[in-house]
Amino acid sequence: MNCPHCASATAKEQTQKTTLGYRVFRCSACKHRFNERTGTPFNFLEYPTDVVLLVVLWRLRYKLSLRDLAEMFMERSIVFTHETVRDWEARFASLVTDQLRTKRRGQAGKSWYVDEAYIKVHGKWCYLYRAIDADGNLVDSRLSEKRDMEAAQRFFKQALSVVGHAPERVITDGHASYPRAVREILGNGVQHRTNKYLNNLLEQDHRGVKQRYYPMHGFGNFESAARFCRAFDEVRNYFRMRPTMGEVLSLPEQRRLFCERFAALQLLMRVAS
Repeated sequence: MNCPHCASATAKEQTQKTTLGYRVFRCSACKHRFNERTGTPFNFLEYPTDVVLLVVLWRLRYKLSLRDLAEMFMERSIVFTHETVRDWEARFASLVTDQLRTKRRGQAGKSWYVDEAYIKVHGKWCYLYRAIDADGNLVDSRLSEKRDMEAAQRFFKQALSVVGHAPERVITDGHASYPRAVREILGNGVQHRTNKYLNNLLEQDHRGVKQRYYPMHGFGNFESAARFCRAFDEVRNYFRMRPTMGEVLSLPEQRRLFCERFAALQLLMRVAS
């Protein structure tokens, strides 16, 4: 293992371990001692990395409050407060988001369905711009305080950077900001259609974030709302078992895929950290 202090490859493993069971190393070059989590975002945490990741993933994946998660783990003799869950979400949700965005780069289809969902933040309605492709897979999502030309342009720029390619066709509602935003950001060669009935696929897909958002009774501030909505959409899309519309999967196959993806995501986060 390379030393996180001097990047030397001469570190040697010691016989003792940390109180959480992580291996300890000593660098022969700079004489520093370190463990497996030194230099990672999980360093100095009083809980194992797997527990922290599990709490964050459950918070994003399921309709659980901060106190629900604290109680569920307390039954397993792992004790922390609901404020600890809030802190872990703030620190590590973005890490999950970044890894999943990188993983799905280039995978979105050529037809994008774009619309906004209303999200209440500190008593004020904000706009969650979302886009999916023809198979229902996530293109991108972005929370905005306004619904105007600048917000639409920023959303399309972000979607391009995440996906890596422009679509052939974009379907939106009739809001006046979209024609110019599509033309200036995605290019004149992109076909733009405005028909509310064509966007029914995305209207139905909004239910995912709406069902997760309602039990929370809104968000306290814009930053936490934007972070949670982005991470929620990425995790929900990652565990979507039907990558194409109309595909039929048996329940045992769905469960097998879920377990595989959950284990792969945990491994991805450990490696990334």
